Amino acid sequence: MPNCYALKKEKLLAALRLQRTKSVGPILAKKLIRATGDVEQIFREKTKNLAKIEGINLKILKHLSDSELETLALQEWEYLEKNAIEARYFLDSDYPNNLSHCIDGPILFFKEGKINFNSQRIISIVGTRQMTSYGRRLCREFIDGLAQYDPTIVSGFAYGVDICAHTSAIENKLQTIAVLAHGFEQIYPKVHKKYVNQVKENGGFITEFWHQEDPIREHFIQRNRIVAGLSQATLVIESSEKGGSLITADLANSYNRDVFAIPGRTSDLFSTGCNELIKNHKAALVTSPADIAKLLNWDQPLKTKAAIQKQLFVSLAPLEQKVYDYLLKEGKQLLDVIALECDLRLPLLASLLFQLEMKGLVQPLPGKLFEAV
Repeated sequence: MPNCYALKKEKLLAALRLQRTKSVGPILAKKLIRATGDVEQIFREKTKNLAKIEGINLKILKHLSDSELETLALQEWEYLEKNAIEARYFLDSDYPNNLSHCIDGPILFFKEGKINFNSQRIISIVGTRQMTSYGRRLCREFIDGLAQYDPTIVSGFAYGVDICAHTSAIENKLQTIAVLAHGFEQIYPKVHKKYVNQVKENGGFITEFWHQEDPIREHFIQRNRIVAGLSQATLVIESSEKGGSLITADLANSYNRDVFAIPGRTSDLFSTGCNELIKNHKAALVTSPADIAKLLNWDQPLKTKAAIQKQLFVSLAPLEQKVYDYLLKEGKQLLDVIALECDLRLPLLASLLFQLEMKGLVQPLPGKLFEAV
């Protein structure tokens, strides 16, 4: 079977190896890639040079040199190739835009189905696994009401609110993305196997876990950050005082995404979490699909941002040139990071970035990110 993705074998093998390296999470992995210039270079770099990178200690250096990871990465690559599973690398243009703005987004994830990541309207719908009949009705009503805006519905394919969100999206002919907490070699919970083909036909599945990895507790927490990161907003339908949906809401807030919650009676167990989110200003109170559409401006026609013509032979002031050169070299960066690295005060930097944007040389991105055009 021919290779089904654009990512070259050598780069994918290196990314797989780095992804599986013990004690190296996505943040440190990205730091290593930036420091060495390329994911493949990490495993060619001299140990003494790697040791100079902040966060790298002797334990991590030992893990990076583990030769067994080469064999495991090759086995995983063969599985992906054999099963026509696509891989998405965080520096490639086909990596989801929303997820690319998350500092701890996976360096690599895998995809099955017919997913279009370019949807402008993406919302995660999460909640308790033990949803009530009231929660089920709300979930269906909200998705039915949002269907006119053609959003993509993201959830975690678990019991309760998750599977209700997926099936309601399918009934409304909306794209739905199921984010798994395990590899593609199994389905959890098994009873949801009957929905697999429907999800693939109306979107698909993604996971950052290798094909034989199990749905252990830690994986669900990791999965939740992708659910939050893929979307521009997260809606919590029902939740008790503790649970994965509240973790997802906290993650969405950390990514500067909108969070919505449906309130309930104070005596209802599965309204406790939603009421607390609202009370602590961690979520906006919504009582109808129209509330969400208004808060996200979905009730306005989709507009294509007017392109700012990039000027030829632009003359830049020294500080403008400094910021532009930095972004050209480093790629997408947070406002605070640019200020720190370029040794500029935030008010002055904001003015410089605005001038560069007007000259068509820099564009702002969600989450206080900027990149050179």
